[in-house]
Parts: sequence; C-alpha cells; structure tokens
Amino acid sequence: MWHPFTQQRGWEEEAPLFIEHAEGADLFDTEGRHYIDGVSSLWCTVHGHRHPSIDRAVREQLGRVAHTTMLGLSHPPAVELARRLVGLAPPGLARVFYSDSGSTAVEVALKMAFQFWQQQGGEAARRTRFVSLRGAYHGDTVGSVSVGGIDLFHSIYRPLLFDTLTAEPGDAADLERILDSHGHEVAAVVVEPIVQGAAGILLHPPGYLRDVRDLCDRHGVLLICDEVAVGFGRTGRMFACEHEGVSPDFLCLAKGITGGYLPLAATLTSERIYEGFLGRFEEFRAFFHGHTYTGNPLACAAALASLDVFEEEQTLERLQPKIALLEDLLGPVAALPGVAEVRQRGLMCGIALAGFPIEERMGHRVTLEARDRGAIVRPLGDVVILMPPLSISAEKLTRLVEIVGAAIAAAVAAAPLPVAA
Repeated sequence: MWHPFTQQRGWEEEAPLFIEHAEGADLFDTEGRHYIDGVSSLWCTVHGHRHPSIDRAVREQLGRVAHTTMLGLSHPPAVELARRLVGLAPPGLARVFYSDSGSTAVEVALKMAFQFWQQQGGEAARRTRFVSLRGAYHGDTVGSVSVGGIDLFHSIYRPLLFDTLTAEPGDAADLERILDSHGHEVAAVVVEPIVQGAAGILLHPPGYLRDVRDLCDRHGVLLICDEVAVGFGRTGRMFACEHEGVSPDFLCLAKGITGGYLPLAATLTSERIYEGFLGRFEEFRAFFHGHTYTGNPLACAAALASLDVFEEEQTLERLQPKIALLEDLLGPVAALPGVAEVRQRGLMCGIALAGFPIEERMGHRVTLEARDRGAIVRPLGDVVILMPPLSISAEKLTRLVEIVGAAIAAAVAAAPLPVAA
C-alpha cells in the first residue's frame, strides 16, 4: 500500500500501527493495545466510534438499498438530509449539492461560482478570479489546491493550477486592498471561517469573518466558506459561521457530516445561485459536475442519524464545559520547554513546538511518544494537533492532554537543543 501524506521509506524502519477495532473515543490495535483517538480519525469522528444509533441507521438502510445514482434519480435519505441541512445552516442557504469529500465540496463551489458568473453574461462574465488566504488548505483536487496556500503541500503542483489572488489571513485591510483593485474580476473569496485547520489551527481575530462578508457584499463578490474541518461542532457551534452571524453564498461540508462513518460531502448555496443555472435544455445552463457516489444512501442515513444524535444527546450544550476544561488543561502544556504557542478554538487545538531542525521531526517524535503512552495524535509539521471526538468524556480528555504533555516533555528532552529563533 501507498499511504497518504507519508514518506514510505520511513516505514522500512518503523512498522505501521494496525487498528483492528474501536469503541467510543478508543482505538484498539491488532495486538490488543488501546489508544485514545486524539484526532477523531482525521477530524471526522464526531460522536465516537460504533455509536449505536448510527450503526443501526446504516444497517437499516443496508436492508433497503446500498447505492443508487442521483443522476436522473433520487432517494428519500438524500432528500431528508438536504432538508435537515438547510434547516441547520445559516439563513439564505437553500439548495444542497452532494459530492464525496471536502476537496470535492470546495471544487463544486468553485465551479458553481465560476459558471454562475459566466451565465450572467456581460460585465459579470469578467469575474473569473478567486481570492484565497495565505496558509489556506481546501483539499487536494486541482481546483481546491489552486486556492490553497501551503507551499509544502501545493507548490510542486503550481504548473497545473489556476492563478489566484492571495490575502493575508485575519487582515481585513489587505482583503479590502485586493478587492478595491480587482473586485470587478473576482468571482468569489474562499475562506476557512474562524480557524485555518491545516495551517496549524491558525485563529482569525474576532470580527474578521464579518468583515470579509461585508467586503464581499460591497464589491458584489460571492463568499465561499469551507467548513469541512470546522463544521459540525468543532468550534463549539454547529457551524463556525454562526460565531459572527455570517451567511456565505456557499457552505462546504464534509468530514463530520456522517459522524465519521462514510464518505459524503455537501455544498450548500442560495436560491439566487440555483436559479442562475435554470433554463431550457438547449441553453446548456445545467451544472456539469457529478460523482458516481453522490448522495450515497448509506452515507445519507449515517448523516441523518448523526444529526439526530446531536439533538438527542445535546452534543453542543454538553460540549461547552469540555471546551473550558481543555483550555485549563492546556495551560501547563503551554509552559513546557520547547512549546512556542498553544492555539485553541472549541475542541480544536494546535500546540506549536519551538524551532527545532526540520530533520529532527519533533512533531513526529511527539506522536511516537504519545502512542507509547496510549494516545493517537498527528502533527502538522511541528504543530501537534488535538481534535478528539466531541463525545469524549472529561476524564478521557484530561488523560489525553496529560499524555500529550508527557510526550512533548520526553521528545524535547531527548532532542538536540532548539535552533536559535
């Protein structure tokens, strides 16, 4: 096998960990050892593993139909899920287009925004450019990489990509400068609201998202909010846009949408955008995009059950004390040698380690130390990410942070002195 974001040569010396089963916030390997899932199996397992309600919903749907195309057909779970998502989303989002992953959810929004302006004709057809943020990450398909801003992941593909305008994250004045100069040719601004996840849990200042919305409105530009990482409770609200009362023109959802069970994504948009694609058949104004597994019934059933769990278990309400607890627990971690900064929003946390040589792979060292102590975490470079399931108990959350603190201390103690800043 060839694993994602993995230098396979390293695995000649370091055997991979094989996960055999899971329960709640715990993973169990093939040797019977168990670990706290400190990253929600890549930020998607919302209610923990093997949740009875979601298990049951998938089994029941399996007894009906596992897959049927949405090209020319429909099915009840997709319709019901669309209705539920529109009811939860910020006001003005009225239409749902399904796809398979966070990357494709963003790709859909980019293509919809572009095609919308082209079909308006006249001066509107000049709106062909996109503005994205430095340090952005929106997925790995070519369109979503084009609006990405992390050189480590994206620079090698530059010859394949379309050019974008890049704004400084959190700096509304910089975005205003760009739109003042180029607003007439911009189709949309693309942002991860409140928190840029893959940038290392980079937090935007209060009011920034509201300023972005206002600037887009002033210049007639569409706003795409990528909530693949921050949606479904990660920041303490169902959607991060809610923190500043912002309604985007496109809302991109994936990861936690099915509770971490099955691949599914949704791009929500407004009635205005939807109507821009209506016309006679011979006008060819339809949205020419689709996926084989779009709106898969099993995935939709899991997503509906996950939304039910949010309501029945009062997930967001019960999350607030855990967010406060995490903040308290991170205080001692921030004071550890080698830790430069701790960034937290909701149950998302990035622990930035000080300037160690890249070849020391300090983030990876911490991962291995944490694994030895019974927790799975994954770094982004030398930023150690904590993003446990929202359902994690206070006791297990405390243990997770204790393990990570001990892992950092051990890794730093065994490493050469940090390089000078």
